[in-house]
Amino acid sequence: MVPGEGTKMIDRSKLTNAFEFVVTAGARARQLLAGSTPRVATGVHKKVTIAQEEVFTRAVEKIERVSAEAPGTSARSTQAPKHPST
Repeated sequence: MVPGEGTKMIDRSKLTNAFEFVVTAGARARQLLAGSTPRVATGVHKKVTIAQEEVFTRAVEKIERVSAEAPGTSARSTQAPKHPST
């Protein structure tokens, strides 16, 4: 295959958040490297390129983590720690 032939670049102007795209594609690439089945036609592309295409075409999406905390509690305290006065 001739370099540059048959390749396409992702149009970054269509991305709402480039950082989230990179993080999501990186996580998906790790899944693909671990043996997950690709959700887009792969051709002869590397796993990272496949992951980027999956995220760009929304074949995979970011899932927000659900915290195991009780409802109404916060992961961080909003109050400053109390120090004994001298």
